[in-house]
Amino acid sequence: MGNSGLKSEKVLFLSLHTFSLTGGIEKVCRCISKILSDLNITKNNTHQLMSLYDDQPDLRYVNTGDFKGLRGKRLAFLLNTIRLGRKANTILLSHINLLLFAWILKKIQPQKRIILLAHGIEIWEKLPKWKTTFLRKHTEIWAVSHFTAQQIEKTHQLNPSMIKVLPNGLDPFFPIPTHFEKPGKLLQQYRLSTSNKILFTLTRLSSHEQYKGYDQVILALKNLPEEVVYVLAGKADDTEKKRVLTLVEQHHLTHRVILTGFLEETALQDYFLLSDLFVMPSQGEGFGIAFIEAAACGRFSIAGNADGSRNALLNGKLGCFVDPHHIHEIETAISKQLEDSKSTADASGLQQACLNAFSFEQYRINFLNLLSN
Repeated sequence: MGNSGLKSEKVLFLSLHTFSLTGGIEKVCRCISKILSDLNITKNNTHQLMSLYDDQPDLRYVNTGDFKGLRGKRLAFLLNTIRLGRKANTILLSHINLLLFAWILKKIQPQKRIILLAHGIEIWEKLPKWKTTFLRKHTEIWAVSHFTAQQIEKTHQLNPSMIKVLPNGLDPFFPIPTHFEKPGKLLQQYRLSTSNKILFTLTRLSSHEQYKGYDQVILALKNLPEEVVYVLAGKADDTEKKRVLTLVEQHHLTHRVILTGFLEETALQDYFLLSDLFVMPSQGEGFGIAFIEAAACGRFSIAGNADGSRNALLNGKLGCFVDPHHIHEIETAISKQLEDSKSTADASGLQQACLNAFSFEQYRINFLNLLSN
């Protein structure tokens, strides 16, 4: 596994949120917390995990003594970072907004190893000069995709040797289905029948992040057959929900678009299975964990061709790519995939290809290999 040096490794993992939010970055944080906390038991390590905004941890992922949530108390977070950081030789940051804490620790103990996880849009934009300087001189960056790595390198003029790619993986508790039938209870709940063709998108609906492509799917839907229905899931802010509903009404699609709102993690598998196709033609995906969750449930995806989705879909093995600005191209791709009905063997093959690349166990191996280098 290449992690023989881990006995001497002591990691302090700093996050903004790990358990108090459910986005892609938080899913990554939970995976890493599980890996480090398990090592504390199996290898008798003493890795520490600390979150700025969390309160209580989910004890499936961590042991009580390994995790500290500071509930937004920045001074307490800083003091604990200094206290715990002195005993650690590696500081792992879940987000660029935590860089200041690493900068302070590096001033106190210059030999510290600093690693930053880079997800997507949070690090693609121009940064304050001190952050760029610190990244260039003192920081290893683990990017979630080759696309994110390229964006960072180009935007911040970083040496490519400082950037490694660590693709995201499935949550250890994401249930892997053993069958691929549509759940009857959801068909009944939404008054759908087996004759409906169901498109599915799972994302946060934010008025500040309108790059996920659900607008384009709605516009493509109006030219697709009546039996095609669009299930759009995810927490929405009031402004965005109102805007999306207005768009749906304008195009007379109220009877064909279902907004579910926030879905609990335990419900996700059923919604992926409900769908015939996962569609998210995003313009700014750093990776796209929802794509690998869809594939783990045997569902093919349509993604944008100009972001990190390419890594998540194994360059076309788990889905196809469209120009996210081109409504007709999205519509054509949806039609083609819905006409090409997938067998159980197809779904099973898609699932296996996904698990080979993105299972939690594979993520653990990839993570520990990078940590030991």
